[in-house]
Amino acid sequence: MAEEPLCKLGGKTEFLKFSKDGDVIIGGIFSFHNNPVDASLSFRVLPEILQCKGLSFRELQFAQAMIFAIEEINNSSNLLPGIQLGYKIYDDCRDILLAIKAAMTLLTGHDKELMNDRACIKPLIASAIIGPSNSATTVAVATTLASFNIPLIGHGATCSCLSNKKLFPTYLRTVPSDYYQSVALAQLVKHFGWNWVGAIRNDDDYGNFGMATFLQAAQFEGICVEYSEAIHRTYPRERFLRLIDIMKMSSSRVIIAFLTGNVLDILIKEMFLQNITGFQWIGTDSWISSRNTAMLQYYPIMKGAIGLAVSNSFLSGLKEFLQSVSPSIIPGNTGMNEYWEYFFNCTWPKPDAKGTSSLCTGHEILSEVNNQYTDISNIGYTINVYKAVYAIAYSLHNQLDCRVLENSLDNATCVEKLKKAPLQLLHYLKNVNFTTKEGEAFHFEGNGDPALKGKTYDILNWQFNNEDVLEFATVGAYYAYLSEEHRFKIKYESMVFAGTGNQIPQYLCSRSCQPGTRKATQKGRPVCCYDCIPCAEGEISNTSDAIDCLRCLPEYRSNKGNDNCIMKEIEYLSFQEIMGILLATLSLLGVFLTGFVSFVFFIKRNTPIVRANNSELSFLLLFSLTLCFLCSLTFIGEPSDWSCMLRHTAFGIAFVLCISCILGKTIVVLIAFRATLPGSNVMKWFGAPQQRLSVCSFTLIQVIICIVWLMKSPPIPFKNMKHYVDIVILECDLGSVAAFSAVLGYIGFLALFCFILAFLARHLPDNFNEAKFITFSMLIFCAVWITFIPAYISSPGKYTVAVEIFAILASSFGLLFCIFIPKCYIILLKPEQNTKKHIMGKQHENYL
Repeated sequence: MAEEPLCKLGGKTEFLKFSKDGDVIIGGIFSFHNNPVDASLSFRVLPEILQCKGLSFRELQFAQAMIFAIEEINNSSNLLPGIQLGYKIYDDCRDILLAIKAAMTLLTGHDKELMNDRACIKPLIASAIIGPSNSATTVAVATTLASFNIPLIGHGATCSCLSNKKLFPTYLRTVPSDYYQSVALAQLVKHFGWNWVGAIRNDDDYGNFGMATFLQAAQFEGICVEYSEAIHRTYPRERFLRLIDIMKMSSSRVIIAFLTGNVLDILIKEMFLQNITGFQWIGTDSWISSRNTAMLQYYPIMKGAIGLAVSNSFLSGLKEFLQSVSPSIIPGNTGMNEYWEYFFNCTWPKPDAKGTSSLCTGHEILSEVNNQYTDISNIGYTINVYKAVYAIAYSLHNQLDCRVLENSLDNATCVEKLKKAPLQLLHYLKNVNFTTKEGEAFHFEGNGDPALKGKTYDILNWQFNNEDVLEFATVGAYYAYLSEEHRFKIKYESMVFAGTGNQIPQYLCSRSCQPGTRKATQKGRPVCCYDCIPCAEGEISNTSDAIDCLRCLPEYRSNKGNDNCIMKEIEYLSFQEIMGILLATLSLLGVFLTGFVSFVFFIKRNTPIVRANNSELSFLLLFSLTLCFLCSLTFIGEPSDWSCMLRHTAFGIAFVLCISCILGKTIVVLIAFRATLPGSNVMKWFGAPQQRLSVCSFTLIQVIICIVWLMKSPPIPFKNMKHYVDIVILECDLGSVAAFSAVLGYIGFLALFCFILAFLARHLPDNFNEAKFITFSMLIFCAVWITFIPAYISSPGKYTVAVEIFAILASSFGLLFCIFIPKCYIILLKPEQNTKKHIMGKQHENYL
C-alpha cells in the first residue's frame, strides 16, 4: 500500500497521442480514428476500454502541424522569449463522449497515463485548446468549456451555429463559417446554370445548420431542392437504402452533400453495391479533399465531383517536418506507432510474438510514403491549425508583455493577470492581429470567425491526371466579397463533369423558356418546374424564362415569334386600292353624267319637256346631285379632322337639297292638275317663289342640325383597334350618334313624304306624268337606304365606308336615271315628242 501513489484517478485512460511539457500547455483534440467501435454494455461490469477504427491520415497531419508550429515558436527569439510551449494532443475518435473527456482532462490537467510520473504534483492546465475537427463534436466541447473561460480555437468546425457568442463565448476559429460555404454552394450551382438539385445532410449540428443556410440561399438564387434528407452514421442500413431509393426515383441529378467523410463512405458503399452512377456531386470542405484507399474503387460513382475547400497555400518547412517524425514508446507520445505499422506494413515487436518478419524498426523512411499524410498539395485545414497555434502564441506574448487593450478587464499587474490567465488570454485572442511567415495577415472578427481576405475557398474537382492517378484538382477559386460577375474564377477547360466530360451539363427541372413564351408553374411542384406557354396574341416576351408576357401598345401587335412588337397594319379606304379607285371612278362618272344632263337641259331649256314642272328646280336638282356624287369622294382617303366633319355634313345637306327639289317637283305636279279644275286658284299659292322658299326651308333645317352637331360633338378621326387584333382601322368617329341619326332620319322623312305624294300622283292623266318617275326614284332611294343600315352596321373596317359610299352613289344614280334619263331620251332620240301637244295628251291645259 505504501508504494501506491497518493493521488489516483478512477475510470479509463483517455487516448493521449502526443505530449510535451512546457511553461504553458496548449491542448489539441483531433480525430485520429474515424469511428469508435461500439462496446456492448451489460451494466454488470465496468465497460471495456473503448476501441477506435479507421485511421485518418489528414488528422495526423493536423496534429503534426500543431507540433511543427509549437517547435517553431519555441525556437524563436522574438515570440515568447524565455517561454517554452508544451502540448497535449488527444484522439476523440469522432465521438462526442471521448471529445468531452479529453477536454475535461486538459481542463484539470489530470491524465492517468502520466500520473505515475507526476503523482500528486500540481497539474499543468491547458491555457487553450485547438480542435476538434468536426462541428458536432466541437459544439459539445465548446459548451463544456464555456463555463471555465478556456479558449477553444477551431480549425475545421464550420457550423454557422458556432458564431453565436451567447452560446459559445469562448470559441474562435481560423476556418470560415459554413454560412459562407452554404451561400457559396448555392451560388456555385447557379453559376453553372443548374436549378434542380437534391440535398443530403448529416443529421447533426454541422449538417442541419449548414443545410438550413443552403436552402435559404438556394431559394434566394432561384434554385429548387427536390428533396432534403438527413442521415447519420449510427442510423440503420434501411435508412440509407431508403435514401438511395429516393435518389433513384428523383429527376434531379445534382446532389448537394453536406456530409462528413465517414457518413459519405457508408452511403457510397451502398450505391456502389447497386451500381448507381451519373450523379453530379457537390461537396463541402469536410469530404471533398478527403482521400482514402477506397476512392479509386468508388470513382465511377463520384466522377466529376465538385466542391469547396478551405483556401490552400504554401507552408515552408512543413513537408520536411512531416517526413522527419518518428515513432516513440514513451507514454503519451505513441501516436505515430499505429500509423507506422500501416505506412510500412509492419508490426512492433511484442513479448509473446514469434518470428521476426515484418517487424517495425523505427528507422523506416517516411519520404518514401505517399499518402494524405505526406501530401501537402491541399493543406488548407492544416494551415488553419498552424494559424491557431500562432494566434495563441501571439496572444500569450501580448498578455505577458502587459500590452494594454481597450477591452482589458482591469489594470492589474502581469502577475495578477497570469493568475487569471484563461479569461485574460481570451480577451487577447479576440484582439490578436499578426502576419504569418508566408506574409498572410490574420485576425478574428467580432463573432470569433476569421476575417475574410483574398480568396475564400478553392474549387476542387475529382478527376484523373495524366498519370491516371485520382487527384483533387484545383480548378478555380471563390471570392465571397466580390460582385456576382467576379465572384468565381474557374478554368472550365480543366474541369470534368459527371456524364458529360468537359461539357457543362444542364441540370434543370424544365428547359429554359425561349423568348415568345412565358413560364407557367406546374401544379404541386416547385417554381423551377414549369411549362413554357406561348404568349397570347398581342403579347410578347423578349427574354428567356420570362414570368409574364408583356402586352404590346394598342398600335402594335406581336410578331410571329411573339418576341417583338411590330406596328399594326393601318387600314382605311384609300385612292390607291382597287375599291377606292372603282368608287372614285363611279363618283366622277356620276358627276360627268349629271354635267352632261345639265348641258343637254341648258341647250334645250326652251323646249316643253325642259320647261315642264319648273326647269329651275330641275337645274337645282342636277346641282344637288352633283354635290351628292362629289361628297362621296370625301369618304375616300385617310381620315382627318376636316374630312371627318365634311363628309357627313356635306352628305346630309346635299341629299336634303336633292330631296327638297324632288319634293317641290312632286307638289307642283299635284297642284298643277288641281289647277285645271274650273275656278281653281291653287297655283298662285305655290308658284316659283314658294317653291324656292320650300326648298330653302327644308334644307335650312338640315343645315341647323349639322351646325349643332359640329358645335357640340363633331366627327373626329379615330383609331379602331377593337375590331381586328392585328389591324388598326382609321375611321371617323361620329361624335354624336344622335346627331347622325337625326341627319339620316330627316333625309328619310323627306324621302318618305316625297314617295307618298308621288305615289298619289302616279295615275294623273298625262302622256308624260313625272310623278311616275319620281315614285320609282323614291322607291329606289328608300330601298337603298333601308338596306344600307344593316349593311353599314355589319361591315368591318374600310368596308363600312365603302357601303356608305355605295349607298350614296346608288341612290344618286337612281335619282339621276329615273328622273332625267326619260327626258334626255325624248330630247335626244325622240325630238318629235318634245312638243306641248304631245306632253299634254288628252289634257289640253298647260301647267308650265
